[in-house]
Amino acid sequence: MDSRSATAPWPAFRTLFATAVALMPLSPAHAGSDDLCFRGVNLSGAEYGEVDGIEGTHFLYPTEKTKTYFAEKGFDTVRLPFKWERLQPRLGERFDSAEMERLRNAVDGLRAKGFTVVLDPHNFGYYGPDRVTSEKVSTRQFANFWTRLAVEFANEDHVVFGLMNEPYDISATNWLKAVNGAITGIRAAKARNLILVPGTHWSGVRSWQVDFGSGSNAEVMLGVKDSLDRYAFEVHTYFDEDSSGTHAECTKATEVAASFDKMTTWLRQHGQKAFLGEFGGSHQPACLEAIASTVRTLGDNSDVWLGWTYWAGGDWWSPTENMNIQPTEAGDKPQLLSLLSEMGTSSKAPGACSMQ
Repeated sequence: MDSRSATAPWPAFRTLFATAVALMPLSPAHAGSDDLCFRGVNLSGAEYGEVDGIEGTHFLYPTEKTKTYFAEKGFDTVRLPFKWERLQPRLGERFDSAEMERLRNAVDGLRAKGFTVVLDPHNFGYYGPDRVTSEKVSTRQFANFWTRLAVEFANEDHVVFGLMNEPYDISATNWLKAVNGAITGIRAAKARNLILVPGTHWSGVRSWQVDFGSGSNAEVMLGVKDSLDRYAFEVHTYFDEDSSGTHAECTKATEVAASFDKMTTWLRQHGQKAFLGEFGGSHQPACLEAIASTVRTLGDNSDVWLGWTYWAGGDWWSPTENMNIQPTEAGDKPQLLSLLSEMGTSSKAPGACSMQ
């Protein structure tokens, strides 16, 4: 979660992408949520439990009922969290066949419902107790993981690679090395899929331009290198006091809105694009307005924002948890209604946003 705690020319792919999806050039008056590529939800559950946990007891992939529910509500994207250690029990070695089959079945089932799937190793920049870029988890091992995963899903329609959920205690310069190594591995596997690149410090919108001692994400992450230039930055945000999403009150909604304005300006200045991978709030009125306002803001700036996935849905969640939009016996959650009020109906042709 967000911070638990000179103008560059447009890269060639971004120009082509803008043409392909008919984005209106820097004209909020003509933009809207219909112009976003991704309008979705995190279906959480497979990232939990021990490595040897039992599916359905210690962790859970999306059920058919849940997939159908969100598809019928009009969502077109699912960010799919999973556990790196369960998929690759030993660093540098082949994937566990049972977990790979579960992941494959989940992806295929979601795509059959019409979703784009964002693959999300939900590890916060860690493998077990060890941090990526440390002696025990080198940038080469991180690249190995992504090379293997890219081979499994290379060039499949509506499959996007999200490199890592919320790295947080890695310096920006070290994290950039890990990112570029992973991207090199993905492209070496001949995979042309869109790659979503987080920054460090939880990849927060509010902290994107803050220097924590080794350069800010806004400065350092401009060093991303992709031979195909098919990437966008992934950021997260929450509206509570410490940006953790763990409090019911949305006391920082005004600050979050200002940070989106600031980041939107930065994206345009540097010819970049971004994706909001997580955001959420409780059912309190200030939170419901912040949720709707965020969706509206991204739609109004769809020349640089690709879209969003709300945190979270999935059968794993208790009905009483603050932010989730999994339906209860009482019906749809208020937060879901806030999302739907601004979501619009996608006008994109099938495959227009695949960036393949």
